[in-house]
Amino acid sequence: MRSQDEAEIVAGIPHLRRFARGLTGERERADDLVQDTLERAWSRFSLWQRRGEVRAWMFGIMHNLFIDRVRSQRSSPEQPADSLLPEPPDRPTQADGLELRDLDRLLARLPPEQREVLLLVGVEEMSYQDVAHIVGVPIGTVMSRLSRARERLRAELEGRNVPSKIQRVK
Repeated sequence: MRSQDEAEIVAGIPHLRRFARGLTGERERADDLVQDTLERAWSRFSLWQRRGEVRAWMFGIMHNLFIDRVRSQRSSPEQPADSLLPEPPDRPTQADGLELRDLDRLLARLPPEQREVLLLVGVEEMSYQDVAHIVGVPIGTVMSRLSRARERLRAELEGRNVPSKIQRVK
């Protein structure tokens, strides 16, 4: 591994931490996810085909690890998302702290596939094409998930009722 490659991996850690925190909603679980992602990236770096950025490749690894964990938790009893979220630290003004807490709770209510697309596009400023590659879905699906996530957040912020699940038609 070249030192430039190592530097790119290390430079991606803050982005990975932010994305992991958004996915899991909990600092400890996010740190575990980042650590597992970095371990897998280091051990499998020789498999990287150098198409695109190292950062996008690592986000793909994190996505796969996160999905594996979500699937494994489906067999265990579910807990409400609100009970899993720690209270965010107090901010200088009370209004800012309340808004941040509300946003964290609203993000936690989004389905994982919508939340990760929203975080990758909105927070990490990745292109739809990169997100589609990371998540393993077509670009149209990325756009659809992003649109549904934004609409759901908008409705929740306005106090409108939002259906909890979208029925799939086959």
